[in-house]
Amino acid sequence: MSGVQVQYTHSHLAHRTHSLFREPYCQWTSTEILRHFCERDSIAYFPVIDPMETQRKKIENIVRDEFEFNGETQCNLSPIRWTHNPSQDQEWLILLHKFYYAVGLGMAFTHTQDRRYLEKWVGLTDSWINLVPLNFLPSDVAGRRIQNWIFAHYFFVTQGKAENLDPEFYIKFLSSLSQQVSYLCQNLTPARNHRTLELCSIFLAGVVFPELREASNWLELAQTELVKNIQSDLLPDGVHCELSTDYHHLVLKNYLWVRRLALINQIIFPAVVDEQIKKALEFALYAHKPDGVIPSLSDGDSRGFLDLLEQGFQLYGHQEFRYAALRGMGGTPPLERSKGFPDSGYYILRSGWGDGSEPYEDERYLIFDCGPLGAGNHGHFDLLSFEMAAYGKSLIIDPGRYTYDETGQINWRVRFRETAAHNTVLVDGKNQTRYVFDKTRFKIKGPQPDHKLKTFVTQKGFDFLHGIACSHEYPVIHERKIFFASPEYWIISDILVAEEAHTYDLLFHLSDEAWGKTSIVTTENSLVIHAPHLILAQPDDTNIYPTIEEGAISRTYATKHVAPIVKFSSKMPCICFQTIVFPYKNDRPDILVENLPVSYQNRPCPSDQASALCVTISQHGQIMHDYYFVRHTPLPGKYSFGTFTHEETVRFIRMDGTGKILFQHSVS
Repeated sequence: MSGVQVQYTHSHLAHRTHSLFREPYCQWTSTEILRHFCERDSIAYFPVIDPMETQRKKIENIVRDEFEFNGETQCNLSPIRWTHNPSQDQEWLILLHKFYYAVGLGMAFTHTQDRRYLEKWVGLTDSWINLVPLNFLPSDVAGRRIQNWIFAHYFFVTQGKAENLDPEFYIKFLSSLSQQVSYLCQNLTPARNHRTLELCSIFLAGVVFPELREASNWLELAQTELVKNIQSDLLPDGVHCELSTDYHHLVLKNYLWVRRLALINQIIFPAVVDEQIKKALEFALYAHKPDGVIPSLSDGDSRGFLDLLEQGFQLYGHQEFRYAALRGMGGTPPLERSKGFPDSGYYILRSGWGDGSEPYEDERYLIFDCGPLGAGNHGHFDLLSFEMAAYGKSLIIDPGRYTYDETGQINWRVRFRETAAHNTVLVDGKNQTRYVFDKTRFKIKGPQPDHKLKTFVTQKGFDFLHGIACSHEYPVIHERKIFFASPEYWIISDILVAEEAHTYDLLFHLSDEAWGKTSIVTTENSLVIHAPHLILAQPDDTNIYPTIEEGAISRTYATKHVAPIVKFSSKMPCICFQTIVFPYKNDRPDILVENLPVSYQNRPCPSDQASALCVTISQHGQIMHDYYFVRHTPLPGKYSFGTFTHEETVRFIRMDGTGKILFQHSVS
């Protein structure tokens, strides 16, 4: 074989083979070992591909010693100084050591039989073995590298039959792999997604290489700990404890491929593993937006994991998993239109599942966060925030994470994590949780805010949410109430209560598609924000000042886009912001909204105790008048607004242009 040659003496190889393998393989030569692994058919396994990191263009560049991770390219790295980071971002070095490109090289070799890919794999792998100590970088990096080395092995050895592969290199490869797995067994991350990844890697190695002396121990450890791990890391509602939508799906991805790997090799897991996986799949089903992409709540990227729902269907036969995986083109729609996950605090409101008069991708969607910060260090300071999508577009967006790097003139890690970067209310410019610089980076230094989901009602024609946030950073209570007039629009009430005046900024982060296309219009006692496919409207109030500012959103790591922030500001002790959030597909409606006086037992009622709106919608030649009342105090009794008197907590009434009541909804 041309390229990198690995030099070993016969006695050295014999010793290594004897110590590495169990009987009878420990007596075999390196050539016999390689032939065995090329020809055996007793073990079934499959690669799990990262489509971004294995793109052919990236792989071709790597053959030319150009490495691109997170949008940053480093050239002329040969020979690679593995323990030196040429980038300011630690994540760049981490991706170098995770070896996703080894899988891409294997895929390219399988497709073309071009030995350049084989030689590059051997050269990079051999160089890493020679130069990198086992304890370099955290254990989760070793876990991902072990997986990718085994997936590369699938293409080069199991499928490619290792034509012209040097048997001496192969023994060196297996020896290093064994050492890495044994090291990982002794240095597991204590909990959460990194531990899951590491245990899955150990399990994979134990399944794929039973000929190795330590394989049975690896398998026993991984099985035992994976059962414990899935029970401790998934909350009772099935959501991963770190409360990142992206990391939830990455963890689910690991559990699914381990479960499939166990199944095809007749390895038994207890029923609790399947029960937990099905719960995690249910959250995945609801979390995906109608366009097939998840919101990036807390750390992570905004991307699609519909393939995991298809895997869930293949494993468990649940038709609703297939329905969501195929976006309504097969399977059976879920029975529940909207759903709450109370342990995580995530609540998803949908207009439907594409099984009515509208296509699947046109349905309206909102995900609301009324839960804890999350275990670990991935949580953002976004209590009572939400993301909204409609008609195939994400219109009000959680900006994402952008980076973990805290260097540079602007600390973008802090910017994307802070409360100001989310769709909630910023009080006095402060984060909901104390977040300050400590020695080398920013750290959480205070308790997270208290939170409570007081009400969640979902019925035919409407949904209603009521969440409460109490930060320890300022003496203000924030209550957010969301009424979904399904399937059309949302009414969001933000009630801020304090004894002294505070500066309140109600924030809506819009899509980058709205940059330069968002405007403020005041008309007929209404304050209206126009953006592509979206109207935000409030009653005109001299105490509330609207602005449009420059913000940023990030869908994938290290990429960001300029996007508008719509801000409604006020400085008072108490205030109630009432916002109409009205998405539309093509023809923009005219929206007017005005406050209506409310009386309680025939006396005027302040807006922080109860409020009422009249929303006038003119669209497609029709005029509708929607009347909305919401009570903010527990005081029972009769409330009046307009011509209506009632005792409910929430009431919604729709009239046509003639004053005829078409329908009404209420919450007691």
